[in-house]
Amino acid sequence: MGLPKLSLPFGLEVMLARVVRLVAEAVEPVVVVAAAEQELPPLPRSVLVARDRQEDRGPLEGLAVGLAALGDRVEAAFAAACDQPLLRPAFIRRVIELSEGYVAAVPCIDGVAEPLSAVYRTSVLPEIERLLAEDRRRPAYLFDRVRTRWIRADELTGVDPQLQSLSNVNSLADYHAALKLAGLGADSAK
Repeated sequence: MGLPKLSLPFGLEVMLARVVRLVAEAVEPVVVVAAAEQELPPLPRSVLVARDRQEDRGPLEGLAVGLAALGDRVEAAFAAACDQPLLRPAFIRRVIELSEGYVAAVPCIDGVAEPLSAVYRTSVLPEIERLLAEDRRRPAYLFDRVRTRWIRADELTGVDPQLQSLSNVNSLADYHAALKLAGLGADSAK
């Protein structure tokens, strides 16, 4: 796409800054997890930045690093991807609400789990570390081991009727569609 996804222009901000802003409207503190040498666009001073300890360990590495950075500041964290520019703060709050009594709360739409639109108790960190030590890097392994709440679409559509919060930008077409859905013209992509 010409730029890393997190740096794609999205209106007056870049995609990562937009996602951070939207997440911050629902929760605090906000932690951004990046690769060890990854350059990040400017972020608010309140955002904590944590770095992956090892490359290529997937989303569980990011979860481990992010949860460790939060420490005991919170009991649970909402995990999002940097390429979810249509994320809604009300969606985040709803997933948090539905997570009560569970170690993980994960939207599962049409049989597809959304581990990077989910809530995780910080107490799950030791289990994630065990999975990483076993080189079991898929979030599905975690869900098999902990009390997981599978969230249905109908439990989320009241706050996000089209479930746009789950939209990722994985191609140029996705990017342009997200700009359009956000009410931003093609000029926002320049």
